[in-house]
Amino acid sequence: MLKPVVAALALCFISLPVWAQTEAPADATAPEAVEEATQTVLVSGSRPGPGLWKISKDDHVMWVFGTYDPLPTKMEWRSRDIEKVIAASQQYLKPPGSGAGVSVLGGISVLPFLFGITKNPDGATLKDVLPPDLYARWRPLKEVYFAGDDSIERERPMFVASQLSSRAKKAAGLDGGREIGKKINELVEKHGLKVVDATYTFTVKDPGKTAREFKKSALNDAPCLAKTIERLETELTQMRARANAWAVGDLGEIRKLNYGERDACFDGVSSGSLAKNQPELLTVKEKGASSWVSAAEKALATNASTFAVVPITEILDPKGVIATLQAKGYTVEPPK
Repeated sequence: MLKPVVAALALCFISLPVWAQTEAPADATAPEAVEEATQTVLVSGSRPGPGLWKISKDDHVMWVFGTYDPLPTKMEWRSRDIEKVIAASQQYLKPPGSGAGVSVLGGISVLPFLFGITKNPDGATLKDVLPPDLYARWRPLKEVYFAGDDSIERERPMFVASQLSSRAKKAAGLDGGREIGKKINELVEKHGLKVVDATYTFTVKDPGKTAREFKKSALNDAPCLAKTIERLETELTQMRARANAWAVGDLGEIRKLNYGERDACFDGVSSGSLAKNQPELLTVKEKGASSWVSAAEKALATNASTFAVVPITEILDPKGVIATLQAKGYTVEPPK
């Protein structure tokens, strides 16, 4: 029970809101943007998602399924085509990722400092830590998504941003693709594939001290909330369109996704005490990608057929794990 809590603290920036990186003028209030977004009819019913990317060398192949988040809440994923590939494969390679762990004693040491870990230091409120113009933009959003919850005013901006992103997407008819992951795990178990998890994991150094210093340190995370609000004001309609494109497997529309490795939310964490005490945080994405590529190469050398899952933004990233394999000489073919 302790390890997930500390891991979540150490890698909190990974779960911060991920929005497309398109810049656009903030010319609409967020509640109006949500109302406008809901005019885009979301796909519902049974849908297949995109086809599979094929990575091959000699007579060995890896089939890669690209996932996307968020997806239409009322969509049900049709998995029969994927099940055929899983049934014919020998190994399942889990998505690229990073993680953190603590020892039992380390977990015990952090317990006294976990209470209030998401709060601003010294009892400060959002009004105290945000520029006046940003706070003015936040207030109507609070009334829409956090009505009657004054406790949110004491949260750090980056944690407010995470909750705001989640609630706004849900209000727009979008939710995570967690059910797809669960279904894939069921199919992998059903067909007896070997499961390989290439997640890069590091140990949190002195988690008690890390938590204690994080609680009292200031973060430059106001830009994180500002960027989240800006994207909420401008991106929800496009996000719904992209979710629809994924559901029906429209690769042309999927390719219009915009993404970026690091943004204002990451910068807020990387400039604080958390990253200073745990410098591994600054390179976890790169190390997670490197670990996955190594596992993919081993799978391609060992198995006739491997099934893998990779976020679709990572697949399309010209510096992502699939591009890295292509640069190493593997043949990469998009869905037909």
